[in-house]
Amino acid sequence: MGRTDRLRALRAAALLAVVVAVSGCGGSTTATSPTRTTSPPGSTVGTGAGGSTSSTTPVPTAPSSGCGTTVTPGTVTLRPTVGGRRRTVVVHLPGGAHGSTPLPLVLNLHGSQSTAVDQEAFSGMDATADADTFIVAYPQGDIPSGSGFEWNVPGQPLFGGAAVPTDAPDDVTFLERLVTSLGQRYCVDEHRVYATGFSGGARMASQLGCDASTVVAAVAPVSGLRLPLPCPSARPVPVVSFHGTADPVDPYGGNGQRYWTYSVPVAAGRWAAHDGCAATPERSVPDPGVVLTAYAGCPAGSAVELYSITGEGHEWPGGPPLPRSITRVLGPRSDALSANSVMWAFFVAHPMP
Repeated sequence: MGRTDRLRALRAAALLAVVVAVSGCGGSTTATSPTRTTSPPGSTVGTGAGGSTSSTTPVPTAPSSGCGTTVTPGTVTLRPTVGGRRRTVVVHLPGGAHGSTPLPLVLNLHGSQSTAVDQEAFSGMDATADADTFIVAYPQGDIPSGSGFEWNVPGQPLFGGAAVPTDAPDDVTFLERLVTSLGQRYCVDEHRVYATGFSGGARMASQLGCDASTVVAAVAPVSGLRLPLPCPSARPVPVVSFHGTADPVDPYGGNGQRYWTYSVPVAAGRWAAHDGCAATPERSVPDPGVVLTAYAGCPAGSAVELYSITGEGHEWPGGPPLPRSITRVLGPRSDALSANSVMWAFFVAHPMP
C-alpha cells in the first residue's frame, strides 16, 4: 500500500471514530493545496494575507546548528525522548531541501482524539511545503483519548470536560524542545519558525503564541483560536486564524465546552488588544463567503487577522470533501479559501523581528 493510500485509510478510520465520539477533532483525507508563489526564505516580503505587511527592514536568516548536514527530501517518523517520554513526530522535508540553506519550519498540531499522521492527511500541508519549500513537522500529543491523543493545554480540560491526567507531560516545553531538536537535525531558519493546528491543536498553537513567543514567529490557529490567560508573550505575536460560522464543535459564537466560552471574534479582539493593535478592526470580503477582520496599527510589524468562513463547519478551510455522515456531525465544508495558502503568505510576511 502506497503512502497516499495509507493516509486515506487512516483518514477513513479516524472519521469513523469521529462519528462514534461525536467529535470534530479527527483526521481527514489528503488535500492538495494550490501552489502559491512566495518570496524565497530569507528575503524581504511585502504584502501578506489580508494586506498585512512585514517590516521594511530585511530580517536575515538564522541558520540552526543542523545546517551543513546531509538530508533526503521526503517524510520520516521520529521518536524523540523528551522529558523522559518517548514522543512521536512526523516530519516532511520538501523537495528543495538539501541541508545547506536554512528553511522555515511549521509545527502543525493535530486536533483532540487525533494523531500526527491524521493531521498530515487532514491539512494536506505536505503539498504546500513542497510548493513553497519549508519543513513541516506534525508532533503528536501524549494523552490517550478516543482513537488518538490530546494536548495538555495549560489550565484547560480535555475534550468532553475530563481533567488532564496528573502525570501528563508539559507540552509547551515539549514543543519548544522539539524545535531545538529539529534545528539540530535539519537546516532550520530560527527566525522563521511558525505554529498552526486544528481544534485542540489550534488551542495549543494559541498557547505557544503566549508561552513560546521567543521561539515561534507567528501562529495560525484553525477552528480553535483562544487568548490564553495569563499570556506572558515577550512581544506582539502575529496571529492569523480561520473559523467556520457554522462550527458545531467549537461554536463561532462561543458558549461551547468548558474551554470554549467566548466567541471567535472576541478571541481575535483580545489578541489585538494584547498585541497593542487598533481597537477597531477593518472588515472586508476578500472572497465570496469569506469575511476578513483585520486589526491595523499593531506595533513591531505584528498583525491580527481572522478569516470567518460563512456556513463552514468544524473544518480545515480548503480541505478535502467529507461524506455526508461526517458533515452531519462536523457541519459543511467550504472551498472559499485555502487555509494553507493564506497562512503561508502570512507567515512569510511575519518572520521573527
